[in-house]
Amino acid sequence: MAKTKPGRKDLDSYTIKGTNKVVRPGDCVLMRPSDTDKLPYVALVEKIEADHRNSVKVHHYDVQSAHTIEGKCTVHSFKNYSKLENVGAEDYFCRFEYKASTGGFTPDRVAVYCKCEMPYNPDDLMVQCEGCKDW
Repeated sequence: MAKTKPGRKDLDSYTIKGTNKVVRPGDCVLMRPSDTDKLPYVALVEKIEADHRNSVKVHHYDVQSAHTIEGKCTVHSFKNYSKLENVGAEDYFCRFEYKASTGGFTPDRVAVYCKCEMPYNPDDLMVQCEGCKDW
């Protein structure tokens, strides 16, 4: 984690504007992209620094305005997500971990379940593959 810059202060939490949801380091959040045609993306809050712009430092070390946080979310491992009885709008799963320093993914592959070699999606009832129409 980067050191706090002079003139800034580390914060324990931040309340998302217009909500009563509190974000702390270690939480996952939905970030609003600058391009309005794109969907929000998930970020892990590593550190919260206060300055005159009120920025949040996220996992991949981009500095973002706290005002771009749309909400909190929970990122589960693929295994734990598959076991959830009730999946909510704030539940996401992570099948891979990307290491920016190496450019690699862990694991480097996943099991596939049809001729078109698409991985299983726990959000879809797999009756017939939509890509290749195979059962």
